[in-house]
Amino acid sequence: MSGSTGDAAGTDTAGGHAAAPDVPDGPDDSDGRAEGHARHRLDEVIHAPVRFSIVAALAGVDDAEFATIRDAVEVSDSTLSKQVAVLEKAGYLKVRKGYVGKRPRTWLALSREGRRAYGSHLEALRAIAGG
Repeated sequence: MSGSTGDAAGTDTAGGHAAAPDVPDGPDDSDGRAEGHARHRLDEVIHAPVRFSIVAALAGVDDAEFATIRDAVEVSDSTLSKQVAVLEKAGYLKVRKGYVGKRPRTWLALSREGRRAYGSHLEALRAIAGG
């Protein structure tokens, strides 16, 4: 709404026209729930398909080798590296580097915050799907 002034109710006070509010649906939703539609609870970081697949693969284990996740998710090293960086920056993933013998290895693990975010994201998906 460029160039207009609005109040919290979404009314354009400059022209007197009602406008859509910039806030999620509130208690006036048809289901009467104050938090609005479950889509508002989806985690945008996790929601991307590759990142969702990475988090889901790690949810059932303490940690896993980079190559194991790469193969499970069926992506290239480069793609996995980029998506791991996004998840790590968000605080959802821990990356540990080390060696097995003389070979370098990278292990991935969900952080406590990552597990919480994944659980909340799944709850929102279930609410949307009606189950």
